[in-house]
Amino acid sequence: MNLREPSHILILLLVVVVLFGAKRLPDSARALGRSLRIFKAEIKDLDNTKGDEQEKKPPTTPAE
Repeated sequence: MNLREPSHILILLLVVVVLFGAKRLPDSARALGRSLRIFKAEIKDLDNTKGDEQEKKPPTTPAE
């Protein structure tokens, strides 16, 4: 059973529309988009912070 068949996707979308209603779907999609945008921004900020920390560390010399 493959869940990626077009008929299964259409049935799943129909169930979602029936459960949540057509009015709430755009609001839910908008909220999901905002959440993903915030998540991506935080990941990017985390990567930038990690890069800054590596640049600030002075090179260490081996102990003799």
